[in-house]
Amino acid sequence: MPRPAPHVDAPRAEPSRRLTPVTAPAPRRRPRLGYAALAVGGALAIGAAQMGISLATTQDAFVLAGLNTQQHELGLQKQSLHEQLIGISSPQSLAQKADALGLVVAGSASYLRLSDGQVLGAGDSASWASTVNPNGGTAIGNALLAPPPPPPAADTVPVLDAAAPADVAADAVAVPSEPAAPPVVTGGLPTPVTR
Repeated sequence: MPRPAPHVDAPRAEPSRRLTPVTAPAPRRRPRLGYAALAVGGALAIGAAQMGISLATTQDAFVLAGLNTQQHELGLQKQSLHEQLIGISSPQSLAQKADALGLVVAGSASYLRLSDGQVLGAGDSASWASTVNPNGGTAIGNALLAPPPPPPAADTVPVLDAAAPADVAADAVAVPSEPAAPPVVTGGLPTPVTR
């Protein structure tokens, strides 16, 4: 089998170069102001965005702190109302209110027979008297029922009479700066004497 002849490319035509001699240096190009203005404007926009985000975050922190304070106050108010509800619904409070309305503790049970209207039971309820007195000497104090003492007014200042003696005026103004110190024990701790 005969070999094919090698493929020979046709010679390429070289593009002609147009070279011209330089007679003077090329004029200097002015920098384009558009790119510089765009870069400066972008930097200013980024700075303004960061400042706005920072201000929004700070404002949100103040709002959150205010809401936390309000939540704490509402929690305290809820606890106070819950304690008042417990005090009002306590058996002692109910007994005091029933006594104030003229209600008495029931004695032994009596029944009414509907067929003839006869009262069956342990006696006449008109002659029975309750021995329970919720406001009597056997009543036990309940701190939830007692109204809280009014807080002392912070803006009250004792008024001193100009004709008052100097020692009375000094006693009225003098405020102890610190509580009294405990007594000093020199001979060891006191112990009870036993035999």
